[in-house]
Amino acid sequence: MLKALSEHHLVPQHELLKKDEAKNLLAQFGLDVDKLPRISLEDPMCTELKAGIGDVIRIVRRSPVAGDTIYYRRVV
Repeated sequence: MLKALSEHHLVPQHELLKKDEAKNLLAQFGLDVDKLPRISLEDPMCTELKAGIGDVIRIVRRSPVAGDTIYYRRVV
């Protein structure tokens, strides 16, 4: 049986933010959603998360050197 893509050891953790979480995040940093880096709606993780255009995704990358690094992407 195939595992979900998100369970693969090379895929960083992706989390779809709720609308109010995304709004608070953007307000905290004084950003407009258009300033966030993009991720394609056709990206396999967007498909798995059932993300829509305009949604914000939190990506946590783990590194033995840098520790956890958090990135935010907007779905286009």
